[in-house]
Amino acid sequence: MSVKLGVPSKGRLMEKTFEWFGDRGVTLSRTGSDREYAGAVEGVDGIELVLLSAGEIPRELAAGRIHLGVTGTDLIREKLGQWDQQVEPLAELGFGHADLIIAVPGFWVDVDTLDDLDAAAAAFRARHGFRLRIATKYHRLVRDFLRENGVADYQLVDSQGATEGTVKNETAEAVADITSTGDTLRANHLKILSDGLMLKSQATLFRSRKAALSDEERTALKTLCAKLRVD
Repeated sequence: MSVKLGVPSKGRLMEKTFEWFGDRGVTLSRTGSDREYAGAVEGVDGIELVLLSAGEIPRELAAGRIHLGVTGTDLIREKLGQWDQQVEPLAELGFGHADLIIAVPGFWVDVDTLDDLDAAAAAFRARHGFRLRIATKYHRLVRDFLRENGVADYQLVDSQGATEGTVKNETAEAVADITSTGDTLRANHLKILSDGLMLKSQATLFRSRKAALSDEERTALKTLCAKLRVD
């Protein structure tokens, strides 16, 4: 048996994760071809590398099928209800930074805050006979945030790609999405509400609260955490 460490299987997140572990004396590597999700760990015994998509890692942690996982804070909080009862953050890794925000068309000159959005949503429904549409893939986070801030009379429209383009394409009136620079939002003539920041996310090492550990696995996990300098 071994401690299973879930890491994003491709792209910059995988590369930066490998680099972060490597800087702490733990070498992660892919084995086989790019199409094979197999990996190796050197520097600590009893650790198995599991390559997954970043979106799968929250589910695998919550199910206890992996003991550790690297993924974004946004994905953990969106995909896991009562997330802090299922996983524990061990270390923020300092990359993969993104803000989850709410943005509206730049020409909405009277809409700069969530209160303004609430008023605009009520007026929109009265005028058009249906609720103002907000395009997002973060349904749980957006719904909770808007409820806490008293925004009603909206509906969420699922958008799994190019969310910023939904306003231009007239499939939504506003968007809730992650952004790192804001460039794509500006290119699509969108502005972030002044109080529309929902979450600051970054790549984080999480531990599953659900995964069982044998004595040997507990020792391997303790050794790994000591090497990584995390509690």
